[in-house]
Amino acid sequence: MSRRTRNIILGIIGIGIIGFIVFQSIPAGSISADFASPGNPPVTYTIPWDSPQTETLARSACFDCHSNETHYPWYSNIAPMAWLVNHDINEGRRKMNFSTNTHLFSDEMEKQIDSGEMPKNVYLPLHPEANLTAEQKKQLIDGLIATFGVDDFNGG
Repeated sequence: MSRRTRNIILGIIGIGIIGFIVFQSIPAGSISADFASPGNPPVTYTIPWDSPQTETLARSACFDCHSNETHYPWYSNIAPMAWLVNHDINEGRRKMNFSTNTHLFSDEMEKQIDSGEMPKNVYLPLHPEANLTAEQKKQLIDGLIATFGVDDFNGG
């Protein structure tokens, strides 16, 4: 490798490192409130689960985005992944939140779980416990129906 080529490569690497450092200093909330870290606000609702199995399935497949009990992975502190993680959590909690009795279960949620739309495909590679089998999806749906009842489909 020629000296000129090596200097070009080192210059590109240097610019990349500087860019990465600058990227990390941009507060996610300054881009949009959707990208700001929601943290874990207090849990204000205790779910009367129909069974420990339903709770385990819901916690493994749903709670990181749909509760105030999110387990933030290491990459959730590194932009731009932090922004994407925060966006999904903020959106998920707005649509349904197990910790606040907000829109707990609906026909739409049942369809999303059954069809594989939820949990999101982007979530599954780093969270294999959330990749439910067809049988587990059915158990989760049946358990959520038993827990929240048909009359309570739209939660608080």
